[in-house]
Amino acid sequence: MTIERLGPVDPLQQYNKSDKVKKPQKSQSTDSINVSNEAKLRSEMMQAVEQVRNMPDIRQDRVEEVKAKLQDPSYINDQVLDRVADEIMSSFGID
Repeated sequence: MTIERLGPVDPLQQYNKSDKVKKPQKSQSTDSINVSNEAKLRSEMMQAVEQVRNMPDIRQDRVEEVKAKLQDPSYINDQVLDRVADEIMSSFGID
């Protein structure tokens, strides 16, 4: 009768075997960000404020338009004077 070897003599030897370590696969990921609706709204508001700041204080086209209207003698009448007076009074809080 022959006894064939069944396994290692050292019972821990089976745990010392190292399997090949698999390298993690690198996925092709890209960086990304998420912008909230509030941030988008604030950005639009800041752009609008910047555009207003960059505008000239005096709009020359409006000045020329008013000058042309004032040259016309029929432009200034009681109705225009009343409206201008009302606007001036409301700007000072006098109603």
